[in-house]
Amino acid sequence: MSSRREILWASVAALVCSHKAGRQSETPAPLPAVRLFFGGDVMLARYVGKLARIKRDPAWPWRQVAGRFAAADIACVNLESPFSDRPLRTSANMIFRAEPDMIQGLVAAGVDVVSTANNHSRDCGVHGVGFTIDWLKRHGIAVAGTGHSEEEAHAGAIVERAGTRFGFLSYTYDQSNGNYRDTDARVAVMDLERLRQDIARLREKADVVVTLMHAGNEYAPKPDSRQQEFARAAIDAGVKLVVGHHPHVAQQAESYRGGVILYSLGNFIFDQFQRAETQRGLVAEVVFRGRRLEHVQLETVQIRATAPVFV
Repeated sequence: MSSRREILWASVAALVCSHKAGRQSETPAPLPAVRLFFGGDVMLARYVGKLARIKRDPAWPWRQVAGRFAAADIACVNLESPFSDRPLRTSANMIFRAEPDMIQGLVAAGVDVVSTANNHSRDCGVHGVGFTIDWLKRHGIAVAGTGHSEEEAHAGAIVERAGTRFGFLSYTYDQSNGNYRDTDARVAVMDLERLRQDIARLREKADVVVTLMHAGNEYAPKPDSRQQEFARAAIDAGVKLVVGHHPHVAQQAESYRGGVILYSLGNFIFDQFQRAETQRGLVAEVVFRGRRLEHVQLETVQIRATAPVFV
């Protein structure tokens, strides 16, 4: 006759075996979807800033789209105008400076990541590069493409959502805007070998890497060879998504070796009224489940008096 202890151990063993069998038959729960929103060029100076001051609302340009952006898990745009608390030393029309309070729009729209590597990065001088980085981070916005050092500019930004770490790298074809002969190492410039190195390092920390590319010919409806070479090199190096800006008009999307390239989203907040095509842009909604890119959808925005509205 079995002892009470033997019966107890047999019951426990049966319970454990039953639990293991149940676990083996269970289907793993699907990974949660993470929605990323991308907008194109955001310029908060010049007439955009003037209108915001007239309306006494620094976030005015964002009001029609802020809700959609804030609802995304991660929202990202290219900041075409640096912030600075110092006045410009020139009145040149192509030198941009955004008033510090214009950051209220980025905050209202829930923007999480900003690309700061572009041809206007140095418009406010040495001080402007650093001030912009600090001002964005102070408001909880991650920065990709510039840093207080060369190492920081190439390190990328990481934002985690639903257990997936998204890494963002950003590069520009030019950082001088015709105003400098030297190079500021704090602004990441397009270089294929450096791109591959940066991606390799960031992939050790991030599950998904996104590359932001500021390049192309202004107003050109199609990408040029440099855009294609750089974007495809990024995908070859392990990037899932490349998002481009700078041409001020929308360009094509491309599926390439398991990744997606959006060559140019065009303008998002801007005061270019001379051409009809510069007053339309694209917003990209990209869905990931873990490391897997599941869905890409493009929506058109119409820019009315510098402010975007979903069509």
